[in-house]
Amino acid sequence: MVPIIENLRQTLSENSNEQLKITTQHFFKEGVCCYGIRSATVGKIGKEYFKAIKELSKAEIFGLCGQLWQSGYIEESIIACNWSYNLNKKFEPDDFKVFEKWINNDVNNWASCDTFCNHTVGKFIEMYPTYLTDLKRWTQSDNRWMKRAAAVSLIVPAREGRFLKEIFEIADILLLDGDDMVQKGYGWMLKVASKKHQKAVLEYVVANKAVMPRIALRYAIEKMPAELRKIAMEK
Repeated sequence: MVPIIENLRQTLSENSNEQLKITTQHFFKEGVCCYGIRSATVGKIGKEYFKAIKELSKAEIFGLCGQLWQSGYIEESIIACNWSYNLNKKFEPDDFKVFEKWINNDVNNWASCDTFCNHTVGKFIEMYPTYLTDLKRWTQSDNRWMKRAAAVSLIVPAREGRFLKEIFEIADILLLDGDDMVQKGYGWMLKVASKKHQKAVLEYVVANKAVMPRIALRYAIEKMPAELRKIAMEK
């Protein structure tokens, strides 16, 4: 399996672009390692290499994903996200420990966090909703990405109108968090939930607007009609 990773990294290096590497850094306050490759190209490369490993066991593929996560390169992490999501029909409860470890130990930027949690973790939660209690546990972490993950893992279920009770519970816990990455995460979660539950989310925002960080509030109401946004923004 080692040559697969070596060959993949060689292909990524061959597609590296110095100017794009500089541009990519502008999207992150935290320093990130990157090759400088457009996301569409990263997706194509990852898909091509997955053909060579798709017959391996889930444990073996997760092992390869772990190697990619540990590199610290954003493009490798995105490929790891896609590979793990490709196995979603084989997800089992014990896989949650693997996903939690990757977030806690290896996620180091919002793009990797969101890609992984929106898809792999979000799908897992839809399959095994009893793990919603673990998302609430993540809100107590000292790791900003674990806290953001608690919210953004519910983005896709929220689009379908699911888990509103838990969405509000997670927002409650994160409400006063001082980290802008966390604020944007739970604000985004509320914004998506508002598509199916506009009245409930508006009431939540209005009830908490005196203390809710402005950035979270603005995210939460972004897709609401102008007259409702005005109500939410009134002091």
